[in-house]
Amino acid sequence: MHSLTKDQSLWIHNGWAGVMSLLRPLLLDVVPTIQQTAALALGRLANYNDDLAEAVVKGDILPQLVYSLAEQNRFYKKAAAFVLRAVGKHSPQLAQAIVDCGALDTLVICLEDFDPGVKEAAAWALGYIARHNAELSQAVVDAGAVPLLVLCIQEPEIALKRIAASALSDISKHSPELAQTVVDAGAIAHLAQMILNPDAKLKRQVLSALSQVAKHSVDLAEMVVEAEIFPVVLTCLKDKDEYVKKNASTLIREIAKHTPELSQLIVNAGGVAAVIDCLGSCKGNIRLPGIMMLGYVAAHSENLAMAVIISKGVPQLSVCLSEEPEDHIKAAAAWALGQIGRHTPEHARAVAVTNTLPVLLSLYMSAESSEDLQVKSKKAIKNILQKCTYLPALEPFLYDAPPNILKHVVGQFSKVLPHDSKARRLFVTSGGLKKVQEIKAEPGSLLQEYINSINNCYPEEIVRYYSPGYSDTLLQRVDSYQPLIN
Repeated sequence: MHSLTKDQSLWIHNGWAGVMSLLRPLLLDVVPTIQQTAALALGRLANYNDDLAEAVVKGDILPQLVYSLAEQNRFYKKAAAFVLRAVGKHSPQLAQAIVDCGALDTLVICLEDFDPGVKEAAAWALGYIARHNAELSQAVVDAGAVPLLVLCIQEPEIALKRIAASALSDISKHSPELAQTVVDAGAIAHLAQMILNPDAKLKRQVLSALSQVAKHSVDLAEMVVEAEIFPVVLTCLKDKDEYVKKNASTLIREIAKHTPELSQLIVNAGGVAAVIDCLGSCKGNIRLPGIMMLGYVAAHSENLAMAVIISKGVPQLSVCLSEEPEDHIKAAAAWALGQIGRHTPEHARAVAVTNTLPVLLSLYMSAESSEDLQVKSKKAIKNILQKCTYLPALEPFLYDAPPNILKHVVGQFSKVLPHDSKARRLFVTSGGLKKVQEIKAEPGSLLQEYINSINNCYPEEIVRYYSPGYSDTLLQRVDSYQPLIN
């Protein structure tokens, strides 16, 4: 697109101001079809971009629309509500202009209209206003919209159910208090009953609304669970619609994150296995909530992390870590793997045997990784290494790891080798002991202590043999050695 000069912009702006001043009298025309056509034209203009929406506000058209919303026929009401929605969607400031001209009360009255199309248009406008922030959402609540939106989700028309569920989602998302008003109006039971509705777009909105309620607090999450959404919601993880899958995973994540008890309930319902299956059947951002849900479950306790391991969560997360091109998804997978591996040697081994550690290391070391991915990879490596006693997985790190990670690797060897004679022998034959002698550690540092602990596991001459420069020392002895001649 060409950028406009100032004069062109001014000309266009004045041109639109002219169009607005031409359309405004048509809203008052005696012929109803002319009024509706004028309102639809305004709606389409306002919908196009925020400059045009701004022009509608400045043209003093909103009060006229609000007045007509209360008075006119259903066709006009739909058109007027469309204009309000088109203006309000762009920014909090434009949505506030709609609130300031007294539109909310009239829109709420339209939610009781006998015509489903009028209800739908009003619900849509209210949802778009509530979407922006908590203050605007509170204004929608204060106007009395929530109980009527709950009635709308019980109407037979699918389109109306969708928009009403979407508006409830937009109201709930900002704060626990706003979500509570939706709960108090009895929305959860009705939303929960629609989880199995065959309409994919409705399911998306229903799952989204339940997620927005559940995310805020333990109490609200428990109320959603008490509506018996398990195991029903797990069927949505197999849905043909990608966004139904994503929103179902998001809902399960928002419940799992709060407490070990809620996570355990999800495990008992088969939720962890179902999410892992779902991860295998989708790609990209659709995977993100499922990845995070596994991390939240695993973070709560050893037993819950073990439930993720038993359900084969680790190989699936490793696939996500390696396969996904987007850094933020890799970062989530790295975080989740760290949460699984950080509990006990058994947990760490389950992660280490999937060959995940070298992948994490290369992501941490790569200059192309985002800062967040580097931080999450480093933290995950540290979490896993500090518990890992599975030496074959640790050994490559002696050669590749930077000093800040090498310290943890050497630390783990210093814990395991004193108690495992087979590991001690293997450490020599694999070249590990030689590598340790080559590490430059500050005298008195923790790393030096670890190296000393490892060296203390071996006879002195073995350690000396593998120390750098030892072969030179031997050669010098050859030079200076006087053979015994008979």
